[in-house]
Formats: sequence, structure tokens, C-alpha cells
Amino acid sequence: MTIKGLATTESTAVPDTLPRRWAPEHTDSTHTAEVTKHLDNVLPALESLRSQSGRLGEWGTELAKRLLSGQRLLAAGNGGSAAEAQHLTAELVGKFDEERAPFSAISLHAESSAVTALSNDYGYEEVFARQVRAHGRVGDVLILLSTSGRSPNLLKAARAAKERGITTWALTGAGPNPLADACDQAVTVDAVSANAQEGHLIAIHAVCRAFDAEVARRAGSYGAATSGGGQP
Repeated sequence: MTIKGLATTESTAVPDTLPRRWAPEHTDSTHTAEVTKHLDNVLPALESLRSQSGRLGEWGTELAKRLLSGQRLLAAGNGGSAAEAQHLTAELVGKFDEERAPFSAISLHAESSAVTALSNDYGYEEVFARQVRAHGRVGDVLILLSTSGRSPNLLKAARAAKERGITTWALTGAGPNPLADACDQAVTVDAVSANAQEGHLIAIHAVCRAFDAEVARRAGSYGAATSGGGQP
């Protein structure tokens, strides 16, 4: 049997011709112009982050104080933002540059059994909020990543965190947006979606840089205070 545009069998349907967009064209097959345009669009993302470098430094410093005091970081995102959030937690549990102690940081989306169970039982909008209620404690930090700033599951997670006395930070694309407004603080990257997401990785590394600097400073202060005690 033939359906317009398709050659079919009893169990499958496959195109009988290539779509026009797949046809060979006599143009720049390397798409250099598109690549250059993409790379040029990184610059607005970087400039946007530079204008908020103070806040990124504050986040890293505050996170070090909290995690050194026994609090933890919770993180969540969807899709590429999930990967970025998990990058951050890996840096904290592992290390960024220099060797140091591990710190408690959990990516909520990485809990695959919990995510699928909660999605099935409560709906996908609740997958992070319920985990925040389970794992979060007063004084913890929840960081939520979204290029759109409109993901319902992240907005519900932010509300759940506030109910528990958990500090909320948002790392989003261009603002204003609902997630940035829902969180205690936000860093908004004024760039198109793909480049905003690339900016998020730079922001994460900047936070880690400040985090490690504060951990090292406090370790040095402790060492100075406990070594020698004024002895010659």
C-alpha cells in the first residue's frame, strides 16, 4: 500500500524520498557562517556574566560557608540544564582544581528511580519539589537551572524550598522570568538559549573558583590559629 509521500509495509512506514532539506546543495557545506554566528553570540553571554561577577563570587563564598558548616547543596534542571546542574554537584563532591575535602551536593534529577516513580505517582511537575521536601533542611541551598526560567517543576521546587527555609538561587536565561522572580537570588544570562546554557557552565566554574578560594582561606586561617599558639 502506498500513502502519499510514503512507502509502507504491514509494520513500518519509511519515506520514499529524501526531504528537500536533506538534498545536496551547492552552498558552503561546512556552514562556517552559522558556526561563526554561534560563536559571536557567546560574547553577549560572557558580558552578561561579567556584569554579575560579584554575585557569582558571593554565591561561591556563601556556599563554602554553608557546606563547611554541614549544610548541603541541592541542584536540579531539565535536559541540558540537568547536565549543567550535575556538573556543579560533581565538582563539589569531587574537586575543581586543587585537592580538598568532598562536600555534600545532590542532583535531584539524577535520582532516576525517584524521578520515574514520582512522575508516575504525582506527575512530572512534582519530581523536584517532593525531593526537596525529603532531602532539604533549613540552611541548605537549592540551585535551579533553566534557560527559559519557566519550567513548572522547577517553580514548584522553589516554592517547596521556601516552605522549608532553604535558600534558593536561580541560574537562567534572559530575565525577567518566573524562576528568577521565585528564587531568593538569580543570575540571568542575557543571550539566546543555547549560548545562555553555555554561559551557565562558565557561571558554575566561576562559583567553584570562589568556593575553593573560600575553603582554602578558611583552612589557612584555621591552620594559623592552631599552629604554634605564639610559641617561638
